[in-house]
Amino acid sequence: MLGPLDEFPVHQVPKPIAWPGPSDRNFYDRSYFNAHDRTGEIFLITGIGYYPNLGVKDAFVLVARGGKQTAVHLSDAIDQDRLNQRVLGYRVEVLEPLRQLRIVVDETEGMALDLTWNGLFDVVQEQPHVMRTGNRVTLDAQRFAQLGSWSGHLVVDGEEITVDPSAWIGSRDRSWGIRPIGEAEPAGRPADPPFEGMWWLYVPMAFDDFSVVLIIQEDPSGFRSLNDCTRIWKDGRVEQLGWPRVKVHYTSGTRIPTGASIDATALDGSPVHLEVESKLPVPIHVGGGYGGDSDWIHGVWKGEKFTERLTYDMTDPAIIGRAGFGVIDHVGRALCTEGDGAPVEGWGLFEHGALGRHDPSGFTDWLTVAD
Repeated sequence: MLGPLDEFPVHQVPKPIAWPGPSDRNFYDRSYFNAHDRTGEIFLITGIGYYPNLGVKDAFVLVARGGKQTAVHLSDAIDQDRLNQRVLGYRVEVLEPLRQLRIVVDETEGMALDLTWNGLFDVVQEQPHVMRTGNRVTLDAQRFAQLGSWSGHLVVDGEEITVDPSAWIGSRDRSWGIRPIGEAEPAGRPADPPFEGMWWLYVPMAFDDFSVVLIIQEDPSGFRSLNDCTRIWKDGRVEQLGWPRVKVHYTSGTRIPTGASIDATALDGSPVHLEVESKLPVPIHVGGGYGGDSDWIHGVWKGEKFTERLTYDMTDPAIIGRAGFGVIDHVGRALCTEGDGAPVEGWGLFEHGALGRHDPSGFTDWLTVAD
């Protein structure tokens, strides 16, 4: 089970790199990327994941535009060459670690792309993310995030879309550890107390002089189990922005947000206000493989050299009904006002999910919606 990485002094446990330290079936190692041109007319979300204890690697490309979401999925048996990240015609090339990457997708089911990522700011290491159900760890992950620009092109059904770095921007994250993946496990004894839901907010935004990465998770009572709000300056300084207070604005009769008001605090005590708006919502559990996706789940064995394409009409009432019961990624625009200063504009990702009960939002159960 030795591979090329075993030639390098990168080992953390007395095993080949191909063998994860924990034997948990849910061990994963994954990259996520998004890209948009600041118009709210198109949003590209893509990623690649390795699931060594399931013997699977997979990748996906999700493009939202014109009222439709088109997803291309690729899956194959895992190999030991982690230096060359590839699933069939999808590959990620690390040109300069933590700074520059290239993603290439050879034509697959009508989709192709060749995009180069350039980090606009240093990566930020987020706080460890741990969740338990009873005594069992269900999520134990480490992640880093970065804001950057994109260049290259995207091809959908023969139409080539130029990706100009002066307009195209996005965020990415790398995460690894343990999280639910693959086929559903036997249920065992019901959780006690039962799982009543979670509230999630993730806002990485790039401004001219700094970027902000905010990540918050709350339980049904509003207790905050994860709180990380970091500002990264162009010169490499990293500043924590305290304990943000958040008000998410929902479309009446739904749990689909239109934006959020966020109040944080700079190191000198001055207020930092972020007014975030959604320019295009993309439910990542509709073709993206994230929690609640009925068509594609990361890490599921589909057989060797598997590809498929799925297209969703986002005006279909059945799809609209699914959209509010998972995490939604939005093309995000933000205005940041600090103290008495003039607001500055930023762009990036506005990701939110309000699942089940959340007392601060007035959601009393899984079906309650905003007034």
